[in-house]
Amino acid sequence: MLESRLLDKNDRLAAQNRAWFDGREILAINLMSSPGAGKTTLLVRTLAELGLPAAVVEGDQESTLDADRIRAAGAPVVQINTGTGCHLEAQMVRSGVDRLKPAFGSVLFIENVGNLVCPSLFDLGEHARVVLLSAAEGADKPTKYPHMFRRADLVLLTKIDLAPHVDFDEAAAVAAIRAVQPGAPIIRLSARTGEGLAAWSDWIKARLRAVHAT
Repeated sequence: MLESRLLDKNDRLAAQNRAWFDGREILAINLMSSPGAGKTTLLVRTLAELGLPAAVVEGDQESTLDADRIRAAGAPVVQINTGTGCHLEAQMVRSGVDRLKPAFGSVLFIENVGNLVCPSLFDLGEHARVVLLSAAEGADKPTKYPHMFRRADLVLLTKIDLAPHVDFDEAAAVAAIRAVQPGAPIIRLSARTGEGLAAWSDWIKARLRAVHAT
């Protein structure tokens, strides 16, 4: 019962966030993955090459390490530390946005806390959920954590350059993703080599156009 009330309250705040984003034609993207899947590295590369105004809400339990990397890349960023919490919530995102004041028509990246369980339960008001699965993790994560992948609008197979060195079964990973989320596009990506970055950028720009058209 308590969990249901908490989620209901969060959903109401998320709806307010979404309306705020829509009114300013801001595309909000929630990036989710296990720790170490490469969210921050991908963001740094994306911010350098996307060619669009963007800002970042950075979620971690402690430290400002990732926010410092984003700031060094030249993007506005706000760090949200959750302490013992394992996810961001809608109110946290709103407090970050109030501090960031993202530009009209821009992209807001929300880098969630590294976790394949809790973040999937909390709507933040985002327009799209992007889930990263790194080659180093193995192919079984969509089967073990189906709820996370089931709600994905896009799945990025990251660190794909490592695949030959870690015996990553890409076909099995894709089949596992398709079993729980048959509709989400999948992009093979390496932030280190640049493979897949053009497709990722095109996807972001298409979603931003859709936000601008509504």
